[in-house]
This record gives sequence, structure tokens and C-alpha cells, in this order.
Amino acid sequence: MEYVYAALTLNEADAEITEDNITAVLEAAGVDVEESRVKALVAALEDVDIEEAVETAAAAPAAGGAAGGASADAGSADEADGDDADEEEADDGDDADVPDDAGDDDEEADGEGLGNLFG
Repeated sequence: MEYVYAALTLNEADAEITEDNITAVLEAAGVDVEESRVKALVAALEDVDIEEAVETAAAAPAAGGAAGGASADAGSADEADGDDADEEEADDGDDADVPDDAGDDDEEADGEGLGNLFG
């Protein structure tokens, strides 16, 4: 993760993301630098618009959180309507119309490349 943070730090400082710059940031942070990881990161980020990637990554959890919040609000609304305790016990919180793995495919696909890159 520290390798990605180094690249993000360089990007935020409007510095070029090079092997030397990433190595310098990592060494300044006291990280034992592995040159192969630095080379792989620089190669992987060569054609990546980091600003766009950060915006996309930041938007994905927000969308998932909004959907989860909506479900929680719906559950609160049901309770506020005065439903019986028996009905609440029957509803174990499992929404039959929403699969348990909803949205997992997108999350896995988004981070798949970086996970493989940095093991």
C-alpha cells in the first residue's frame, strides 16, 4: 500500500511519477524499498489518469453506501409504522429481493489489477 501512497503523494504534489521519485518518497518514510515493485508500479501507472481513478474509486463506495442506507431507512420506516414484534422477528433483515452478493462483482473487478500487482 505504501507504494501506491507514494504515487498518490507525488501526484498531489504535481511531481512526476518516476522510479527515482517513488523510491525517494518511500525511503524518506523509512520503507525498505523493493525495486521490482517500484518498476511495476511506474509501469502500471504509465497510462493511468490518477485524478480520474481517485474520483472513480471514491464514488463507488458512496453509491454502495447510499443503497445500504436506503435499506436501513426503509427498515426504520417499517418499525415506525407500528409493526408487531412477531413480524419483526419473522423479518431477520434478509431482503429476499436483494441477493447477498449484490455489487460484489464490480468491487472485485475494480481492484483486481492492483491486488495482483502488489500481492
